[in-house]
Amino acid sequence: MRYVAAYMLAVLGGLENPKNADIEKILSSVGIEADSERLTKVVSELDGKSIEELIASGREKLSSMPVGGGAVAASAGAAPAAGGDAGKKEEAKKEEKKEESESDDDDMGLGLFD
Repeated sequence: MRYVAAYMLAVLGGLENPKNADIEKILSSVGIEADSERLTKVVSELDGKSIEELIASGREKLSSMPVGGGAVAASAGAAPAAGGDAGKKEEAKKEEKKEESESDDDDMGLGLFD
């Protein structure tokens, strides 16, 4: 990802087709050593392509991806229908979480705001 970001910075900086040396210069300016094999692959894949078109096609691909989250809502809705035992189990879980949260605060005396 860093190679793609550096490539895009070079394009935004005015270079139409950045070369390996251009990207290496950008990466080294922030202390990153470039892997020449990966860098060559990125440059060869992006050479001659418009960044704007690549971004547009990437957005189209991302828009077709499912986001998820439906299964969590369905399982949360089914829990109260279980009956009277469900309420007791929830209370037990809450008590366990309270006990865990108290033990999680144990930072061995290395508190951030002490």
